[in-house]
Amino acid sequence: MDWTLRPHPSFAGVRGPVVACVLDGVGIGAQDESDAVWLARTPNLDRLAAQALSTTLAAHGRAVGMPSDADMGNSEVGHNALGAGRIFDQGAKLVSEAIANGRLFESAAWRRITERVRASGEPLHFIGLLSDGNVHSHIDHLFAMLRRCDEEEIEAVRVHALLDGRDVPARSALGYLDALEELLAALNRKPRRDYRIASGGGRMRVTMDRYEADWSVVERGWRAHVLGEGRSFRSAREAVEHDYAEDAKRGDQFLPEFVICDETGPVGRIRDGAAVVLFNFRGDRAMQLTRAFEAEHFEAFDRVTHPDVEFAGMMQYDGDLQVPAHFLVSPPAIEETLGEYLVRNRLPQLAISETQKYGHVTYFWNGNRSGHFDTAQETYVEIPSDILPFHEQPQMKCAEITDRLLAELASGRYRHARLNYANGDMVGHTGDRDASVLAVEAVDLQIGRLMDAIAQLEGALVVTADHGNCDEMFEFDPHSGVPLLDAEGRPRAKTSHSLNRVPFHVYAPGHNLRLDPGAGPASLANLAGTLLQLMGYAAPADYAPSLLAP
Repeated sequence: MDWTLRPHPSFAGVRGPVVACVLDGVGIGAQDESDAVWLARTPNLDRLAAQALSTTLAAHGRAVGMPSDADMGNSEVGHNALGAGRIFDQGAKLVSEAIANGRLFESAAWRRITERVRASGEPLHFIGLLSDGNVHSHIDHLFAMLRRCDEEEIEAVRVHALLDGRDVPARSALGYLDALEELLAALNRKPRRDYRIASGGGRMRVTMDRYEADWSVVERGWRAHVLGEGRSFRSAREAVEHDYAEDAKRGDQFLPEFVICDETGPVGRIRDGAAVVLFNFRGDRAMQLTRAFEAEHFEAFDRVTHPDVEFAGMMQYDGDLQVPAHFLVSPPAIEETLGEYLVRNRLPQLAISETQKYGHVTYFWNGNRSGHFDTAQETYVEIPSDILPFHEQPQMKCAEITDRLLAELASGRYRHARLNYANGDMVGHTGDRDASVLAVEAVDLQIGRLMDAIAQLEGALVVTADHGNCDEMFEFDPHSGVPLLDAEGRPRAKTSHSLNRVPFHVYAPGHNLRLDPGAGPASLANLAGTLLQLMGYAAPADYAPSLLAP
């Protein structure tokens, strides 16, 4: 393949660095009391909008490879599109298609797990996020596999249900658990069927840590799912109702771990001879549990026991590391990303964020590829995140990210840099509107610093977002558009992403640039081509075009 980037026919590029800034979770809302972005005091974002070329981008649904336009965008698919310059069918769509056409159940991994439990008599265990958020998983995928287990006469199944409350309404777990219990009850009416919920807990407290931010989250899940250790209840509904009564404000994502027990003890310990399916299709919050099951030598926490199981992921979460070794559906094959083009053309680049989004500007940006293409041409910087509730410290590490970024840019080494400010997304997911306002204001301060630095360095700054979140902090009735109210008559907090478009600003002082009115529908995929033009290069032929006039 010819990796050579061709000079842009009409623009030689800016003299200084071309910086891409992702305001994670900052979309364009309704500019009302639900919109933390609008409520925030943002003099620097306002200055950017006044001085820069500005438009909006689609960041959800089919514009980022999701099955339908009713599907939210998310950080994984958003950064895939931003870094690849093209749209690829994503995990949610690929898994749904593999179930519909039967390929999932014809896979070698499915045969391995079903053959293991037939031979051993141990249950087949499913672990994953129980919701229809379609960001990390979908309840329909689990239901399809449960029904297939029944059709294949798998006699014992256990479900370890991680509660969402983040990509779906904050307290919606009981609806998903009731639907699961109804299906399990129907399957259990058949002879020789023993299908039960075994354990669970909220996703931010149990199992689903990412980027090794807090291994204790995974350890709590391991102890509940594998060892059967934790607060015991007769049913998952009883566990959730107990937690709701204990703390009226705590959402599903923060509920503690629970273990379902009967008169003999925990009903679903994972033992030698069992099979385990991690049915999340998204990789970032699946990697650490996968390592706990697959690694022979493991030091992150004391596993106590390491059962001999047949393990499969819904997808392969890291193709370079081959993690997991066995998986049900092949992930999207994303190659020839912007990062690799820059490396092969010897254009040094910098990627920086704090722990919560570090993998987004590296792993996801590079097409779900871990590690560097070439350490001589790439610098990756991770600013450690605090282990604190995000609404208690909404500024997070945005100032520290900017400090390090500006120090690196002052070296004059980099042709391109990319950063992610996590505040709008991580604080938005808490449902705390006031804290989200502060999060946006904290990021706004950093935008001012970036604009001043870019002007001094004679570079270009492109500011966008990967999806919306804190721009829509209330739940709305889908028919009337009226905010839904909680028991106290206040607007019900929304913790999931929005379907809103996201901003797109190009700030290049001293250059007479224009937006291209003929570029077509604009989406996140147009960023890469735009960055290349600002560097003085034409986008590869298969990339979405630059949004700047030729």
